[in-house]
Order: sequence, then C-alpha cells, then structure tokens
Amino acid sequence: MLRRTLLAAAGSERTRALIERSPGSRQVVKRYVAGPATDDAVAVADALIEDGLLATIDHLGEDTTDSNQAILVKEAYLLLLERLAAAGLTPHAEVSVKLSAIGQSLSSDGEKIALEHAHAVCEAAQRAGTTVTFDMEDHTTTDSTLKIVSELRRDYPWAGIVLQAYLRRTEADCKDFAAPGSRVRLCKGAYREPESVAYQEKQEVDLSFVRCMRTLMAGEGYPMLATHDPRLIEIGGALAVRNGRSIGSYEFQMLFGVRPHEQKRLAAAGERMRVYVPYGSEWYGYLMRRLAERPANLGFFARSLLSKD
Repeated sequence: MLRRTLLAAAGSERTRALIERSPGSRQVVKRYVAGPATDDAVAVADALIEDGLLATIDHLGEDTTDSNQAILVKEAYLLLLERLAAAGLTPHAEVSVKLSAIGQSLSSDGEKIALEHAHAVCEAAQRAGTTVTFDMEDHTTTDSTLKIVSELRRDYPWAGIVLQAYLRRTEADCKDFAAPGSRVRLCKGAYREPESVAYQEKQEVDLSFVRCMRTLMAGEGYPMLATHDPRLIEIGGALAVRNGRSIGSYEFQMLFGVRPHEQKRLAAAGERMRVYVPYGSEWYGYLMRRLAERPANLGFFARSLLSKD
C-alpha cells in the first residue's frame, strides 16, 4: 500500500509543489542526485571510479511534449559525453537515456524524432568510447522502446535496453534479447502499473526477477542485474557460477545513494559494480519512485523535509 501511495505521489503536481518548496528536500536530493549541472555528474562519476566502481549517468526528465525541450535534452547528453571523454572517464562511465525525454512522447512523429536523437547520442558515445543504455518507462511505452532500440542496434549493437521484472511479459522479452552481444539491464520496475500487465506483490516480482535472471545468465548477452536486494544479489552470483560466467561477463547495478557500502564491497570482491547516477533539476518523479522501491528511506526523507536547514 505504501509503495502504491508513493507512486501516486510521483504524478501529483500538488505534492510535487509542496515537497519542492521544502528547505529539507535539498538534503534528500543531495543524497540521491549528483546535482543540477553536467559538472556535478562528472565529478560524482570521477569519485565513484576512484573507488573502483563503474557509472551510468542519467539526465533527469521524461514525458517531454515540447520538441525544443527534446532537442535540449539530446544536447545535454552530447555535452555530458564530451565532458566524460575529456576527463578520461569513458572506459568506466556510460549514459542512460529515457526515450520519452528525447521525443518519444511528442504527439507528432514522436518515435521518429526519438530515434533520430537517440542515434545522435549513440554516435557521440561511440566517438567517446563508451555505451548507452535506454531506460524502460511505463508499460504503454514498452513496445515503442523495444522497437526503437532494436532499430538502433543495427548501427550500434552494443546499445543497451532495460527490462522490468514486474511486467508479466518480461520473461519472454528476456528470451528475445538474450542474444550474443546484447546488453540488458534487469530491474524490478518503478512505475504504477495495473494488475493486468504487472505483478503487484513483492514476492511475485522477486520470483519473476529470478526467472528473468536465469534466462539472461544462461544466454549469450551481457546481463546487468540492477537490484539492492541481498538475496537476489546472492542468487545472481550463484547463477553466474552455474552458467560458467567469468567476472566481467555480467555486472551488478545499484542506485547512487542506496547501499553505498554494499556497492564498494561487491567491487572489492572483484565484481563489476555500476552505479546509476542521476543529475539535473527534474528530480521529483525520480525521487518518488526511488522511495517506492525502497520505503525504508521514507524515514530519512520525512526527517529531511521537517528540517529547517
């Protein structure tokens, strides 16, 4: 129930206005978001890499309905990739892109515009010596996202896709995308979805996550296991051994600000551990979904909002 309430709050403009006006919200944002500017994201990525971690950087924003804004987001990624390359970070840092932020949600030619912008980002990433992973959003965009990424893979076979374990269709999608050379990030999912398309209970989602891991780890692609759950991490490691996977043929991923000590522990144990680093001013929806994924952080959030600092 708490998770559903938080996901509902993610779409509430009234709640957003209340939280964004709270002085204490700055503490929460600082914990989970690198900062508003490109330089903030690069600095955080640099620090993570110094600690033996990898990074994937997301420019916050989604559901863009203005074509000029979609262009600005594309250009923000081009600048980010340029700065990462200049800092020598691209061997260890890539970018994550939401297609709805670069035009997919536009009422006219949205898919075409998103594909064009995504192509430009992939081309810039290739020049910089790194990769791009395309985030998955709510279920109404799944087919469109898979179509666009499949098209991109003709020119950029390393383009990554995110699949969400809470969707009932995802096990089949994992089978389709577990091909040689594919890069698939498996996460639980963080949008408010109807029961007809998504599992609602945590146990159901966890079981789906394990089934999807089995498919990806037995496949010929590069699985990216995005979870903070200790049991799922343990199962992922066991599946790697069972399938004869060597270190470097898969990776774990976690969110910036969530279980940082565990991130360092996995890296110290020799695992590839990538941190998802968001930056930008459009942090509200992202933050609400992170709280929905991990309600244990709600106490910290509430204390921060009540702070007068």
